[in-house]
Amino acid sequence: MADKNNKFTQNIDGQFYVDDQCIACDACVMEASSNFEMNDDEGHAFVKKQPDTEEALKECISALELCPVDAIGKDGVI
Repeated sequence: MADKNNKFTQNIDGQFYVDDQCIACDACVMEASSNFEMNDDEGHAFVKKQPDTEEALKECISALELCPVDAIGKDGVI
């Protein structure tokens, strides 16, 4: 389970975030490319934009569910 205390500083503040368990598998970026981005230099994903539509929210939830290491959380600062 993702830990908001270990989230990357690149995450935009809000409900969703990526923490330090990320293995850069790219699943979240493939599922919700409008909201997640890879930091290729550091080898991890981060939330570049919080969902602002119902469709984006569904994509972010799907990305969370697809994450093989549970590095995406949805209990961040709202």
